[in-house]
Amino acid sequence: MKSVTSRLTAKFVVASIIASLVVAASAAMVGAHNRGESYLYLDVTDDTLTGRVELPVREIEAVLDIDVPNDEVLAAAVLEENFAFLRSYVLDHLAIGSNGDQWPIGVVDVELFDGARLSQEWGFAILSFDVEVPRPEVPRQLTVTFDPFLAEVDGHRSLLLIANSWERGFIDNEAEELVVFDRGSITKDVDLGSSSQWKNFRASIGLGVDHIKTGPDHIFFILVLLLPAVLVFRNGWEPATSFGAALWRVLKIATMFTVAHSITFTLAGMDILPLPSSKFVESVIALSIALAALHNLRPIAANKEWAIAFAFGLFHGMGFASLVSDLDISRSTQLVSLLGRNVGIELGQAFIIVVMFPGLHMMRSTRLYRWVFVAGSVVLATIASVWTVERLFDQDFGISEQVDRVIQFPRSMWLVAIFTLVAFVVNKTSGTEDEAGDDAAQEPEETELQPV
Repeated sequence: MKSVTSRLTAKFVVASIIASLVVAASAAMVGAHNRGESYLYLDVTDDTLTGRVELPVREIEAVLDIDVPNDEVLAAAVLEENFAFLRSYVLDHLAIGSNGDQWPIGVVDVELFDGARLSQEWGFAILSFDVEVPRPEVPRQLTVTFDPFLAEVDGHRSLLLIANSWERGFIDNEAEELVVFDRGSITKDVDLGSSSQWKNFRASIGLGVDHIKTGPDHIFFILVLLLPAVLVFRNGWEPATSFGAALWRVLKIATMFTVAHSITFTLAGMDILPLPSSKFVESVIALSIALAALHNLRPIAANKEWAIAFAFGLFHGMGFASLVSDLDISRSTQLVSLLGRNVGIELGQAFIIVVMFPGLHMMRSTRLYRWVFVAGSVVLATIASVWTVERLFDQDFGISEQVDRVIQFPRSMWLVAIFTLVAFVVNKTSGTEDEAGDDAAQEPEETELQPV
């Protein structure tokens, strides 16, 4: 039994490290913007058409003779001062219509994108616009002209992307270019594609994964439940009897969390359950992390972490539902998107469990794990408590910025790979071995509360 468990653990370790490194390397190769390119993003619904133009700041300086300083605040102010001129330039180099008609375009504002990287020549000016579509529905076929800086700058490119069209499966699209304009072809026919709830569902899955990837509060909640998942509570926290026993605890916790937030997000999405204010929901989500972390230190529901996951999962579901509750899309589209996001969220949290569990399991029987368990719970409780205060009283103490610097994707994947490797070394050098036995039989029954 020991050799089987050891081989199984080793396979999970290798898979965890490889998965973390592959995801990190793949994400590092993805870039949303390149210097020397202008971008046209369209937001399309069945009956509205809006969008934005993104112009590289260095091209604005070179071609339009506007001096933009390498300071984010000053640069934004300069762009605002020259808004009328920039608006005129965009309208001279952008046209949208269909069947020979050209529709009125209204440019509404200008803002700075990625201003912190202006010194590296990465800044972009964003000009948002509305299109007056003289029809009940936006046609599938459009004729678009887009040629900023093509005549003045050699090698410059202009790209069109569908930023958002839920019915067509485009959601927060920043990378999938649809049309490329160049000097020889500044006007092109654009096929927006047909509406498809299946496309909406698939795109929403990716959005759900991204939400977990970029949402530290949900990541922290999963982590705070994972810390005791490789332990059991008897007279105090002790290592779980085996790999299978620990994995079973993790599955119970993850399943209860999934069931809970699926209930509330579905009821909220169907307007059966009114959504509380986002301020209240986000505050409770932060508080749930703090309370779950404190429970690790002083259990009041020992070996019943699945119940904690279920209780607080109800509030997390409201947070997920609020992501699409205010969008200008049909009810059926909204429900399909909610379902897709939920699937994506499950995949995202399952990935976190898969890559974190092997390292936690290997380390659980070592002295080091007590420090990891206590220190991790204290840190998570502290961060979540600050978040709770920030969200309740509309304050910003800067802790989110510091957290993002540490766990920003894909950096977090490198950290997971390093943690798993360290856990493997500690496990081997400490001389601990997984105990043999029947996984389920040796796991204690859920007990009355006992102090740590």
